[in-house]
Amino acid sequence: MEAWEAARNALECVLEAVPGESIVIVCDDEKKEIGEAFADGALAIGLWTRLMTLETSEETRTEVPPQLLEVLTQQKPDIYINLMRGGREETPFRIRIIQIETRDHKSRLGHCPGVTLDMLTKGALSLTAQEHRNMQSFAARLMQALDRTVRVEITNPSGTNVSLNTEGRKFFTDTRIDWKSMKWMNLPTGEVIVAPEENSLNGKLVCDMAIGGIGPLKIPLEVSAENGKARETTSKDQDVLRRVRETLTTDEWSNIIGEFAFGINPKARFTQEFLEAEKMLGTIHIAFGNNTDMPGGKNTSKNHMDLLTSKPTVKVTKDDGTIFTVLESGRFKI
Repeated sequence: MEAWEAARNALECVLEAVPGESIVIVCDDEKKEIGEAFADGALAIGLWTRLMTLETSEETRTEVPPQLLEVLTQQKPDIYINLMRGGREETPFRIRIIQIETRDHKSRLGHCPGVTLDMLTKGALSLTAQEHRNMQSFAARLMQALDRTVRVEITNPSGTNVSLNTEGRKFFTDTRIDWKSMKWMNLPTGEVIVAPEENSLNGKLVCDMAIGGIGPLKIPLEVSAENGKARETTSKDQDVLRRVRETLTTDEWSNIIGEFAFGINPKARFTQEFLEAEKMLGTIHIAFGNNTDMPGGKNTSKNHMDLLTSKPTVKVTKDDGTIFTVLESGRFKI
């Protein structure tokens, strides 16, 4: 698929862009080719289009550049697209930009940390309009099956055995814009998500695939959780362990659960970039850190770190006590 076609399909099918609307594309200089593809896709729809390129260097960015801040505080466009590098160390920087773009709950946002051109031409973003609709339909059926869930239990062959509670928390999907909440979303899409009760995660989580901002793992990472907090982390990969522990100690909320999600994108691949890997069909991921942009979320951390797990079996308990299996060894049962 041509990159501009994939961008156009995402803008139309996910963010529901229509001719005459305006879009601002915020693009790191190293992602310029992708920015131009989104600009071409936006112009093909008939959007008023502005592409803004940010300089990058080897230094970690912490403050929003003045020229970008000026753009973000001008008259808001209908749509923002953020095309940025995806390193873990710059997560607080990206969260700050998201907060500025979405604080009035009027602009729609597609946020793409770590996006690659390959995602648009061959991977999780290379979806036709019909493939977007099919995924949206599956997401709706999955959310219907998960309605009134109060407890989730996850196991996998690597040793994961954790539980979390979701009473009063709504499952939602990133596959299409929610016009009521105006929740921003990642592109590519492909998740059904919930913000668990922040004190509810208990057990052992074995991350055997990848970590957001770090990438694929050669050696699994184990996290022991109690009452929502990551209490202990272990791994034989000392560099990964150091980076994870640094993230979990960013602030007083950064080691508290923030997200549980199913991957549902059939074109998502296990790539270096977590942005795509976390959408893989039949996977789950659990995140620690910020979730204030999710229904019911109360975690105010400046950080957010996702842990991806393979071949999960997921059982849910409803508010009437019924229990059923949603995923079995990575295969959906609905």
